[in-house]
Amino acid sequence: MKQFISNTNCVLFRSLYIFVIKFLGEIVRIGSIDLGEKPLLLAPMEDVTDPSFRYLCKQFGADMMYTEFVNSDGLIRDASSCQVKLNIYEHERPIGIQLYGHIIESMVEACKIAAQANPDLIDINFGCPVKKIANRGAGSGMMKDIPKMVEMTRQIVNATHIPVTVKTRLGWDNESKYIVSIAEQLQDVGIKALTIHGRTRAQLYKGQADWSLIGDVKSNPRMHIPIIGNGDVDSPEKAVEMFNKYGVDAIMIGRATYGRPWIFKEIKHYMQNGERMNPFTVEEKVAIAKEHLLKSMEFKGDRRGILEMRRHLTCYFKGLPNFKELRLRLVTSDCPDELNDILNVVAERYAGVVPDESINPSPWA
Repeated sequence: MKQFISNTNCVLFRSLYIFVIKFLGEIVRIGSIDLGEKPLLLAPMEDVTDPSFRYLCKQFGADMMYTEFVNSDGLIRDASSCQVKLNIYEHERPIGIQLYGHIIESMVEACKIAAQANPDLIDINFGCPVKKIANRGAGSGMMKDIPKMVEMTRQIVNATHIPVTVKTRLGWDNESKYIVSIAEQLQDVGIKALTIHGRTRAQLYKGQADWSLIGDVKSNPRMHIPIIGNGDVDSPEKAVEMFNKYGVDAIMIGRATYGRPWIFKEIKHYMQNGERMNPFTVEEKVAIAKEHLLKSMEFKGDRRGILEMRRHLTCYFKGLPNFKELRLRLVTSDCPDELNDILNVVAERYAGVVPDESINPSPWA
């Protein structure tokens, strides 16, 4: 009977809490960073969230962004591939630098180096499920050693004056979903916000993200830091549902931004007006792709900018029929003028067409 009463009280508390958040709203703050009400965050993604992509996402309303995640060991060795990821720009703020690694001392030293780039926060990656990272005990691999995860976090928090946040998952596998306890421990050592992806490491990106445990963390009376939900938010309706149903402070969006940096604008329009905005035409998407290409070359130089832009170009035009020949040309041309000519052909050939964005041929999906 006592257990029944306890469980009933928890359910009532959670329902009341979500009711208050839903109808009154509140300003979300991470340390001294003011993100407004119901902010939308761009997830840190390797080979995706470079300065050119972040530029577009910011233009379309991302409230906070992160760099690609940085290898702590490489950063300490002064590897150029890691150092370049520390390049941040004033127009991107607020922005965080995300670090990953499995050695506490290396992570602390990398934090000190990253802090010199003057980010708005340092984020610790305890969520990456990639085998070569997790099997070394980094990323989501840290969820197999929770005491080490907590101690690493404590030492990083103590090593910098910059707010420290964490991104993690529900647990290592279905038998170890300890996120409610983990969240309390991480908060106790001083993190300023926690992002939770609604899958275990064992799931990778398969199946459906489970937000119920994210909701349990948010409604836990012990928690007072912002809780950010992540996983499968790919539409305005889904974003509103997650805010309303689970009471999260913010939502982080990752894979749904591929070829669709305007998703932040779509969601905000829906939250403000209760209806979807008009979809972008192919001509409008071509204009965005051209701006993205220009920024990529501006930040990285023509050759590298073009090569690294290829992964994005075709994603802008997913859902277009009979696009194979143009797709091939987009990913093989290495001349800026030729690429612009090909994009002009796309605009002319598909004038007035509204692509089916539910089709996702993304190489990262």
